[in-house]
Amino acid sequence: MEACLRRSGKRLLNPSSLSSSSRSTYPLSSGYWADSIRNVSTVSIKGAGNIVRKGTGGRSSVSGIVATVFGATGFLGRYVVQQLAKMGSQVLVPFRGSEDSHRHLKLMGDLGQIVPMKYNPRDEKSIKAVMAKANIVLNLIGREYETRNYSFEEVHHSMAEHLAVIAKEHGGIMRFIQVSCLGASASSPSRMLRTKAASEESVLRVFPEATIMRPGTVIGTEDRVLNRWAQFVKKWGFLPLIGDGSTKIQPVYVVDVAGAIVASLKDDGSSMGKVYELGGPEIFTVHELAELMFDMIREWPRYVNVPFPIAKAIASPREFLLNKVPFPLPTPAIFNLDHINALTMDAVVSENALTFNNLGIVPHKLKGYPVEFLSCYRKGGPSFGATVSEKMNSSDI
Repeated sequence: MEACLRRSGKRLLNPSSLSSSSRSTYPLSSGYWADSIRNVSTVSIKGAGNIVRKGTGGRSSVSGIVATVFGATGFLGRYVVQQLAKMGSQVLVPFRGSEDSHRHLKLMGDLGQIVPMKYNPRDEKSIKAVMAKANIVLNLIGREYETRNYSFEEVHHSMAEHLAVIAKEHGGIMRFIQVSCLGASASSPSRMLRTKAASEESVLRVFPEATIMRPGTVIGTEDRVLNRWAQFVKKWGFLPLIGDGSTKIQPVYVVDVAGAIVASLKDDGSSMGKVYELGGPEIFTVHELAELMFDMIREWPRYVNVPFPIAKAIASPREFLLNKVPFPLPTPAIFNLDHINALTMDAVVSENALTFNNLGIVPHKLKGYPVEFLSCYRKGGPSFGATVSEKMNSSDI
C-alpha cells in the first residue's frame, strides 16, 4: 500500500504527467514553471541591449549579471557590491590582502553569490582567472597617496589599461565601468588627477564601449575626508584649513555613486562610451564642509589657516623620502602633497556634463542622514549636544 502511495505521489509531482489540458488550465505565467523561466538569465552574449531584463528583483533572483569588481574591498566597492548583490547578481571579488579583507561582503548576497578570489594585480594570469566567468567588469581601484610599492601611474593608469585590454580580449565582457575622479585632467596640478585622466583616455581607446564615472568628493560612513577631519579635531582641538578653505567642491553621497554605477548597467546601452560627472546637489567650499562636520560632532569650530606654500612645505618631506628610505612611511592624513595640489583648483561638475539626472537618480543632500555617522565623535555620546547650551562650557552659560 505504501509503495502504491509513493508511486502515485511521484506521478503527481512530475510535470510531464500532467495533460495538455491541465497545463492550459494553469498557464505558465502563474505556476512553478513560470518562476523557472522568469529567473533564467537573459544576458546577451554580444553585450547589446538591456542587461537586467528578468527576475524577481530580490537577492535570491537571477539578474543575469556576473560582475568582477576590482577594488570591491574599498570604500566605494562595498556599496557597489551591496547594490549588485541585492538584485540577484553574482559578484566576483578579487582581493590581494588578507582573508579578512572581504568577509563583510559575503553577507550582502545570497549563498554563493559573493565569490572572493585571490589575485595579483601584476599577474596577467590571475586577472584573467577572476574575469573568466564574468560578463561585466568594474574598476574601482584607486589611491589618494603613493607608496613604495605602488605609484599613481601604476595604480590609476597602467592597471586600468591592462584590465581594459584583458576585458576586450575576453570577448564576453559586455560592459566595462571605469571609476575616475571629478576634476581629472591632463593639465591638473595633481598627479593623481593627471593619471586618472590618462586612464580614462586609455580605457576608451582600448574598450570604446566603456562607461566612465567621475564622482566628486565621496562622503559616507567609511570616508577619508570627514572622518579624518573629525579624528584630527578630537586629537588636537582644531582643524587646519589649507588655502583658507575657499576651494569649491561638490561632495556626493557614496550610496548615490553606487546607485549611478548600477543604473548604468540597467539601461539599454545608452550609457556606453560616455562620461558622467557625479556631483552632489550642493556646491560647498572646504570651509563650509568643515562647518557641517563641526555641527555634527557638536564642537565649536576652531581653525588654523595654512597657506598653500606652507602646507606644501609640511607635506613635502614624505614625498622626498618615499623611495629613499628602506621602510614604509606613515600614511598622510591632512597634509597630503598631491591633495594639497588638487585643492588649488575647484572640483565641480562641468556645465554640459552628463550627471545623475541622465541616469534617473536624484542625489541626496549631505546635511542629514549622509553625515549622521559623525555622531560617534561627540564627546558626550551620540545624543550629546541637541541644544546650543549643551555645546557650551559651564563657565560660558
